Amino acid sequence: MRFSEAMQGVTRHGDSWQATVTDDWLQGRSAFGGLQAALALRAMRELVPPDMPLRSLQTTFIAPVAAGSVTIRAQCLRKGRSVIQIEASLCDGEQTLCRLLGVFGSARPSVLDFQPEQPPFRGATSKELRYVEGQMPAFTQHFRARWLRGDLPFSGGHQRDSALQLSLRDDGQPDETHVLAFADFIPPIALSMFDAPTPGSSLTWMIELLRDRYDDLGMDDWRVDAELIAARDGYTNQSVMLWGPHGEPVALSRQSMVVFG
Repeated sequence: MRFSEAMQGVTRHGDSWQATVTDDWLQGRSAFGGLQAALALRAMRELVPPDMPLRSLQTTFIAPVAAGSVTIRAQCLRKGRSVIQIEASLCDGEQTLCRLLGVFGSARPSVLDFQPEQPPFRGATSKELRYVEGQMPAFTQHFRARWLRGDLPFSGGHQRDSALQLSLRDDGQPDETHVLAFADFIPPIALSMFDAPTPGSSLTWMIELLRDRYDDLGMDDWRVDAELIAARDGYTNQSVMLWGPHGEPVALSRQSMVVFG
């Protein structure tokens, strides 16, 4: 199932929504975190005006989201003159698997107007990350990825920053849900410091979006710059800057993860 098909499959049933997670979107025993957030965002989007941009999204991963049907519940927590806050959850029956808080905000006049600039890439020849069934998370087959900087997972490396060039194997024009998929693709940098496969899992993820529209960017040649900020007691903290195909600043995020090693 392509990413766009997964998004189109989110359907409303009364006060909740239903979605389907297929095996090819798994990341270990749970659905790819970027897909989880995107499914919830599809439901959130029905509760806010279509022209009100998503400004930030906070996600807590509570339990694995297995392949199959998943229920999405969403509600408006507060509706102000320019900002609306929506809470959503992915559920299996009464069990909450993932909880999210989305903040949507209309533009307002401001004397401040500046954005980060993409630093140029200077490095050795990039390495293509080829999907190998059984050796890589299933969801990665939906992307084309080139490793621009940093160590590959489980290579026993020491670098604390990485950069990837990403394309999504899909048709159509990107929207805010695609931003979530691109921003969450990169694996924990900490895993590159192990010399053998080691489990890891995301706990929390916060992403802030820097644009109002994305349909002018296309699906190819996005760039992810990531940095491992801290690692201690089995927990790691990683930051990410997401750039569009021509160096446009798109989103920044911070993620808290655990590594079992």
